[in-house]
Amino acid sequence: VRRIWCVGRNYIEHIREMGQDERLPPFYFAKPADAIVPDGGTVPYPSLTKDMHHEVELVVALKSGGRNIPVAKANDCIWGYAVGIDLTRRDLQIASRDLKRPWEIGKAFDHSAPCGPLRPVSETGHPTKGKITLKCNGKLRQDGDLNQLIWNVPEIISNLSEMVELVAGDIIMTGTPSGVAATVAGDKLECEVEGVGKLTVTIGPPLK
Repeated sequence: VRRIWCVGRNYIEHIREMGQDERLPPFYFAKPADAIVPDGGTVPYPSLTKDMHHEVELVVALKSGGRNIPVAKANDCIWGYAVGIDLTRRDLQIASRDLKRPWEIGKAFDHSAPCGPLRPVSETGHPTKGKITLKCNGKLRQDGDLNQLIWNVPEIISNLSEMVELVAGDIIMTGTPSGVAATVAGDKLECEVEGVGKLTVTIGPPLK
C-alpha cells in the first residue's frame, strides 16, 4: 500500500444523517498506509476519544495511475476491490471541523483502516451495485447499496487524479452508507460488499 485516500460523504443518506449539503462536489482525506488492519484482526480502542464510529466502505486498489485520468479510462487503473472500514474518532473530527482545523486527529490514527482481502477485477468485475452492510455483534447497522454512490468509482479516480498523481499501490475508500454508529471494546464488526468480499474485526481494549 502506497497511500490511502478516502472520499467524504458519498452516500446521500449518510450526508443527511451528518447534516451536510448533499450537492457538494467530492472531497478527500488521507490515512497512513500502516493504518490497515487485516481481516480477523483486532483494533485497539484508540486514545483521546469516547466516540469511535464505524464506516463500512468499498475499497479500490490501483495497479496504475497518472494525472488527469479521463473517466472513461479510470477502470483500466484498477487492480481489484475489497471491503474496508473507515474508523473515525467522531468527537475529535467534529471538534476539528468546528474549529476549521484538519481532520487527521479524527481520521488518521493508528489501526483506523481495517481492510479485507483484495480480489482482482478478473473475479469481481467492476461492481456498480450490490449490498454493502455492517453488523455489530450480529445486529445490522449499516445497510446500503453501491448504486447509491453519488460519485461512482471512475468519477472518483478521475477527480482525485486532478489533485494528485495516482500510482500503483494507492488505495481509495469510496464512502459509507447511512447507519454509522459508535463502537466500543469487545464489539465484533462484520462487513460485506456483495460480490466483493467480507471483513471481520474485533475492537479490543485500549493500548497501555
